Amino acid sequence: MEKRELFKELYSNIGTTGAITFSSKALVDKMLSYADFKGAKLIVELGGGDGSITKGIIERMDPDATLLVFEISKEFCDNMKLEFPQKNVKIICDSAENLDRYLRGKRADLILSSLPFSLIPKESRQQIYAKSRSAVKHQGKFIQICYSYLLRFQFAKHFKQISTSFTLRNFPPAFIMVCQA
Repeated sequence: MEKRELFKELYSNIGTTGAITFSSKALVDKMLSYADFKGAKLIVELGGGDGSITKGIIERMDPDATLLVFEISKEFCDNMKLEFPQKNVKIICDSAENLDRYLRGKRADLILSSLPFSLIPKESRQQIYAKSRSAVKHQGKFIQICYSYLLRFQFAKHFKQISTSFTLRNFPPAFIMVCQA
């Protein structure tokens, strides 16, 4: 899919994408710098979008790791399936609310998310938080890109440790929340 078609999908579904542009490389690099990919066998991405974070994950993950990417836009999913045909990368065209169905009792070493939680209905948002918390290993991390510091207080109801960083090297500037059990 051409970049302009990806932007058309982004803008025509801003209520679900929650973004006015795709994540910058600087933001992706900063987000992924908080993740320890060495030895991680199961990695989950919530909100694959245009694949910019997915690409960064694939570049850093071990060859024997598995990546599950959740995305609700069929157009974005179709594009990512073409861009990332690797056998250890599974593009899942479904809501993160159904995370547990795909993990089948397994727990992820890392969950990386760019979901627009501020735009997700409260009940769905709470379900995603709870399922993400129970899906990540005890020493694992849930790492979220967000545009509101206030989301930290929602994450605090599910995660004991949260560290926050901020970057101006994205439009708009963004927070990165690193959560642990």
